[in-house]
This record gives sequence, structure tokens and C-alpha cells, in this order.
Amino acid sequence: MPQPKIKKAVFPVAGLGTRFLPATKANPKEILPIVDKPLIQYAVEEAISVGIEELIFVTSSAKRAIEDHFDRNAELEAHLQKTNKLEQLALVKDILPENVMCAYIRQSEPRGLGHAILCARSLVGDEPFAVLLADDLINTQGKNCLAQMLEIYEQEGGQVIAAQQVAENQIEKYGIISGERSSDTVTKVQHIVEKPSPDKAPSNLAVTGRYILQPQIFDYLAKATEGCSSEIQLTDALTASLSSTPTFAYEFTGQRYDCGSKLGYVQATLAYAMRDAEIGPELKDILHAMLAEEQTRRAG
Repeated sequence: MPQPKIKKAVFPVAGLGTRFLPATKANPKEILPIVDKPLIQYAVEEAISVGIEELIFVTSSAKRAIEDHFDRNAELEAHLQKTNKLEQLALVKDILPENVMCAYIRQSEPRGLGHAILCARSLVGDEPFAVLLADDLINTQGKNCLAQMLEIYEQEGGQVIAAQQVAENQIEKYGIISGERSSDTVTKVQHIVEKPSPDKAPSNLAVTGRYILQPQIFDYLAKATEGCSSEIQLTDALTASLSSTPTFAYEFTGQRYDCGSKLGYVQATLAYAMRDAEIGPELKDILHAMLAEEQTRRAG
């Protein structure tokens, strides 16, 4: 039976970005560039490429720059047109296709990923939707991560979580999945443990920042907020929903960069820069020279 088409994607972008201060004091971390494109644009392009038509950004009062980025800038466009910088003009005019709509809703206080997604309930309505975390930049050679997940969704229905196996010393940073493996890449989820210690983790299969969710998840998120003033975890709502909604963890093909950390952000910047046709070859020479200098310094 064909599954309902995924037409909406939620982007939770209300976080404070404290790990990148002072760079994020006035600018959202999602606007930080990987070479010449902000993190949030990579996630948006991934969603648009699979046919998503409505982008829902859950923001905060400090995130106006995200809205500005996806809006038109008449003054800049006129300047580029006048100076015949047509390639740059195309870049800023074509950030979003004409058929794609943006909606913005504010999360009034930082209460976690689950609460941020719940804020989008009125805009999502009663239909399945995708969630993309811009912090998780995923590079693939073929189909992007969300496109891979949609294949599982179309086959199985229910909910799909992007997942990857992580090293033992990384387990306590993630929601960890236990379940029954149905193929080399798909596990039917039975439980999710939020940030367990390695000795108590049911596996090393970790939740990453892509989800295909059913609208019923909002009921579980709303229930989790009742009488709770702390952060609302999406993993708790997912676990609660398992009895009624089959949920599958999919081990995607691709390289994930954790751009919510300084090291992951630098790693992603270097990886994308080295693949850039304009600066890649020269950057590789620079990096080789820097490494040689560092080895010489250490040897001396």
C-alpha cells in the first residue's frame, strides 16, 4: 500500500549554540559556513531534493538571520546584476525553488529537541513529516540520507530514524537503539536509551539527526511536557510511541559530520574544502606544508 507523501520538513534551529561562542553571540550556529554555504542550507537542499515543499523552521528571537538568508535581498541582487556578477546572482536568487514555502515559529524557551518539534504541531497538521538537524551534515556519493530513508518509509510505513554505529567512547553522547535487525541496514526499534554509559548501552547503534515521523508523535510529546519544566527528549516520545507505531532505524550510507562540536565542524569544513574545485588543490598543498612544519617542530 502506498504511503502518504512526505511534503513537510521541520528544522529545529532554536538552540543557543553555546559551544561556538563568541561566534554565535549574534549569529545562529546554523548560519556558520561550510566553505561558502551555511549549515542550514545543506539540510534544506537535502529536503528539497526529495520533493518536500514546505520548510518549517522552529526558531528563537535570536535567529532572524535564518529567515533573512532564505528571503530575497533586492539590494544585493540589483548590485550583482549591475556589476554583471551573474554567477553570484544566480546563487542568491536560486536558494529556494519557487514552489517551496517557508514557515517560521518560535520556541519561547530552550526546552530540548522534543519541545521544539512539538512547537511545529499546528503547521505540520495531521500528516507524516521529516525532521532534519542542521548540526548533522551528511555527505553521500549517491542518494542523500533523507532519500535513502524514504525508501524504507515507502516499503515499511511507520517511522524511520537515521542511525549509525559509533565507537564505544562515543556511546554516552547519543540515544542508543535496541531492536531486531531485519536486514544489513534496517533494525526494527524496540527501545531507545538516551545517552547511556557504555557498560549499560544495549548496542552501539546511535540515533542521528534525520527522522521521518508520524503525526501521532505530537501526542506523546505533549504528554511528556505535562508538569515538566526541563528539556523534553524526542527519544522518550519515540520510545512511548513504539507500541502503536512501528519504527525502523536505518543505517545510512554516507559520512556524517557532527557540526555541533568544534572538531566536527572543522573536520567538515576541511573535507568539503578539499573537494571544492576552486580551492581544493591549493588547500591540500597548504595542509601538507602545515603538517610537515608541525612534524619538524615536534622532532626539534
